[in-house]
Amino acid sequence: MLFHVHPLLAVSIWRQLRRLGGPGLVLLGVADNSVIPLTGSMDVLTIWLAARHREPWPYYALMATLGAVIGGYITYALARKGGKETMERKLSKKRATQVSQAFERWGFFAVAVPALMPPPFPFVPFLLAAGAMQYSPKKFLGALTLGRGIRYSIAAGLGYVYGNHILRFFSRYDKPAIAILVGLAVIGAVLSIVQYLRIKKKEASPTP
Repeated sequence: MLFHVHPLLAVSIWRQLRRLGGPGLVLLGVADNSVIPLTGSMDVLTIWLAARHREPWPYYALMATLGAVIGGYITYALARKGGKETMERKLSKKRATQVSQAFERWGFFAVAVPALMPPPFPFVPFLLAAGAMQYSPKKFLGALTLGRGIRYSIAAGLGYVYGNHILRFFSRYDKPAIAILVGLAVIGAVLSIVQYLRIKKKEASPTP
């Protein structure tokens, strides 16, 4: 299967990211918010790293936010260049209309609030809408940084406060936890492909 990830490879990648620490969060954040959504992975890694207490927990919150902002801006910039056609290729017309209406009504908060929401809340549609509707880059970056900054500050703070309990959990259930994250990522990828193919099929169908 195209999107199957071998468990040993997943464990290896996870351990490499943990060893990298803050830079690993940046790399994961770029992928998670742009080309490869990895449901829940950013929160888990941020919590785990903060739980070790090797660096002050605000450092991990900052690095996670930095990666998320870079990845989110990539998606925003691509949609901004492609216009509404890009958004409609990625989403169904109904979904694109709903997100566009929410964005027109709430503006800044249509980015900031979804950026704050934990998984599995879908965030990419709002990044696409911001770009497709030519929303101000400065306001977009401000909203994205605010939402993601609060979210990962909470995650890192929880890791710091409950560090010992969290590290014991991961030492005992390391592989099952990784397997769950990989499974969620694969499911998300498959659902995205199914939705994309459905939209393409509908567009190719002759209009009655």
